[in-house]
Amino acid sequence: MLTGVVAGAVFTSPSVGSVLAAIRVLAQAGAVGILLIVKNYTGDRLNFGLALERARSEGADVRMVVVGDDCAFTAPGKAGRRGICGTVLIHKVAGALAEAGAGLDEIVEKVTAASKAMGTLGLSLSPCSIPGSKPSFQLAEDEMELGLGIHGEAGVRRMKVLPADEAVETMLKHMTDPSNASHISLTPGCSVVLMVNNLGGLSCLELGIVAGAAVRRLESRGIRIARALVGCFMTALEMAGVSLTLLVVDEELLRLIDAKTTAMAWPIVPAGPATARREEIPAPMDVPGQPLDETSTGPGAVPVQRVLERVCSTLLDIQDKLNQLDRKAGDGDCGHTHARAAHAIREWMRSRPPPAAPSQLLSCLADLLLEKMGGSSGVLYGLFLTAAARTLRGRSDPAAWADAMDSGIDAMQRYGGAAPGDRTMLDSLCAAAKALHSLRVPGADPLRVLEAAVQSAEVAAEATKHMEAGAGRASYIRSSRLEHPDPGAVAVAAVLGAVLGGLRDPLATPK
Repeated sequence: MLTGVVAGAVFTSPSVGSVLAAIRVLAQAGAVGILLIVKNYTGDRLNFGLALERARSEGADVRMVVVGDDCAFTAPGKAGRRGICGTVLIHKVAGALAEAGAGLDEIVEKVTAASKAMGTLGLSLSPCSIPGSKPSFQLAEDEMELGLGIHGEAGVRRMKVLPADEAVETMLKHMTDPSNASHISLTPGCSVVLMVNNLGGLSCLELGIVAGAAVRRLESRGIRIARALVGCFMTALEMAGVSLTLLVVDEELLRLIDAKTTAMAWPIVPAGPATARREEIPAPMDVPGQPLDETSTGPGAVPVQRVLERVCSTLLDIQDKLNQLDRKAGDGDCGHTHARAAHAIREWMRSRPPPAAPSQLLSCLADLLLEKMGGSSGVLYGLFLTAAARTLRGRSDPAAWADAMDSGIDAMQRYGGAAPGDRTMLDSLCAAAKALHSLRVPGADPLRVLEAAVQSAEVAAEATKHMEAGAGRASYIRSSRLEHPDPGAVAVAAVLGAVLGGLRDPLATPK
């Protein structure tokens, strides 16, 4: 790629002396010709231009290509289009041509043509700031800026934050709009190199989401994505934004993009088009398993649905509370995890009536949570429900529920490694299980026993704030920082309370 680079201060063109010094080094090393690749900003044009003139007066063969690939302005002023991330592709093409032995005239001709077949547009959720200075502009938390520059210059349009697919579609429409004087022309069937550039503050995950959206949107337009490059190519300090660059390519230009380079930051790009697809294997049917020895529905399906709806609404109501508790000792997603479970159960109930048979119901819920809930909580609930379902098979007596509770807890302890007193969901479960043992007493009132179990679980959950964590993420946190109840224990107590409420309230109707 580049033989040399000349850097100025942050967001400032390098001085004429620095540029001239770099040219002299190359000339003295025997370069037969020197090409300056300059982004279209006034300071860069002036300083590199003056250095070029002085170098020529010293006998050096120096040329300059000014890159202006910005698609932001529908009617660019006298200054023309800004040079932004597409400049990196010009570096690549020029370097590959030089390495192949092309002459300076040929290199200038071909990179000039490439720059005219290229466009770039930026989008950001935040400004950037020169170290020690205030942000270059202000954005509200729910706003994003379209068409901004790489030095923190404000863009051409401010809009509300959009999902990735919609944001990318907005960018592509602006870039290809014929009424936009700086647009890039794309016709169905043409081949492009797509560059998805991190402006500095995006995570790899966010960048990948944008890249996927760009591939899908371009494919829907009939554009062939010959290569897709994703990474940090031209950043703007800490700006939480992205830019898309499209370069229309033919086979020769694609060979130059593919040419090997020792530049450390150049990505390893898989050979072949990004639009190539293997034959997709259909996913398994999203149907929780059902034991064959029990009927799937019956008169008990309505109260089951009422109880499950109460559980779902309860978990969604306490989502923020669980997240807040989890931030004290974990990664702050306990509420989100339980909310996923609630949404999955609701969707499942809309698709079919839940089975009334206890064993079958718990088995279906286990499969559902193992697939949809995620995290260690999903696995632990899955273990608990699977073991409990096995104990309930063929039984309907109240004592069976006490036995099922014990079986579920035993499975969780056997595979999870936690025990009562370790500040986990087991603390609530074990307290409730102890109260449920009263179901084994002949004539016991199941609702009163469940009420006692709920009270025991709530007391146990509150007591976890005085415990030192012995398992889970919280075990890595100093006990002095654990001043709140364990979110898993709180969730368990809430679920048991919702079950009790659903059984007691025959007037509640499922949503």
